[in-house]
Amino acid sequence: MHSTGVFRLRPRQILLLCAGFDLLGVMGLAALLDRFAGTDLHLQLFGLVAYALTYIAFSWLFGSYTLLRWPRLDLAQLLVRLLVSTLATALVVVLAYWMLHLPVTFTLGHRRVQLVLLSGLSLWSLALRLLLWQLSRARQRHCLSVLEHAEREQQRLLPAHLPEQALGFEDLPWSNPLSVQRQLKRSADVALALVLLLATLPLLMVAGLLIWLEDRGPVFYVQERSGLIGRSFQLFKLRTMSQAAPDAPATWTVRGDARITRMGAFLRRVRLDELPQLLNVLRGDMSLIGPRPERPELEHDLETRIPNYRKRHWMPPGLSGWAQVCAPYAASVEETELKLSYDLYYLRHWSTALDLLILLKTVKTVLKAGGR
Repeated sequence: MHSTGVFRLRPRQILLLCAGFDLLGVMGLAALLDRFAGTDLHLQLFGLVAYALTYIAFSWLFGSYTLLRWPRLDLAQLLVRLLVSTLATALVVVLAYWMLHLPVTFTLGHRRVQLVLLSGLSLWSLALRLLLWQLSRARQRHCLSVLEHAEREQQRLLPAHLPEQALGFEDLPWSNPLSVQRQLKRSADVALALVLLLATLPLLMVAGLLIWLEDRGPVFYVQERSGLIGRSFQLFKLRTMSQAAPDAPATWTVRGDARITRMGAFLRRVRLDELPQLLNVLRGDMSLIGPRPERPELEHDLETRIPNYRKRHWMPPGLSGWAQVCAPYAASVEETELKLSYDLYYLRHWSTALDLLILLKTVKTVLKAGGR
């Protein structure tokens, strides 16, 4: 039995629906203020839209939308994230009112209007998120299997539950070499990689100098990785660890790894160590978005222990990917299998829209210094 109405919405669609209702909440509160407080907010439509988009941006950045995807809703976390989003929005409005020297007639910046808008919007957002979370949980009861539940609700494909024939190369959107989306992806890769490389070149030079000053070691780290169809290539990174012996075996990087330098820890948190891979993108070894490339010496073991592991090579590896923005850093076979489930979902559902979503989530991770 399939669900109907809002239950048929996927998690990303529910998040967009919530953002849309936040926008409507701002407009509704402005209409109430105009009617009962005699304001003229309807004449400041541009300001209202900018206000609403600011609130939506902070709600996204501080994760009040992300909570809708959690299996258990933490009310305290929700309240904190809503409060931080509200206060950040208020601060932006105050700064804009002061820096732009807006006239007194711009009532959107008045303290009384701000108080009503922010308190009312917080209550509206809280009630809305509680309702949508309940609806999304109710929708889970209509899933037909473990695999369907994971794909619909968690947006991943479980490798151990996925039949070998269920995800063939010909089933992938990427398999058509003449598709417009595939050609657009490569064009966008080259254009964005060039822009990002030129824009971050001064930052790379400063980071390189700081790496060298810390231990007088090499700035760059070159490592063999597996690419499209398993072909190996040389991946470039800023060095974030102390130098290892040439014959040192490949090992997992774990949380608090003693090999990570002080400068390296910072670079990993903001993901600046990945910037040299823009050269790999320009060379065609990688894409901006795709499954992260792994070391061949680790993959030999992973292929024997994780079903469907080789299928992640059916698209070019990426600088960021669906697994990177949805799952924690992998430091074990079990965690690698979790990330593979997101990679397989990406392969089946790849589109330009999904790549843009991953790009936005990557920017969010960088802004929050959430890398590792």
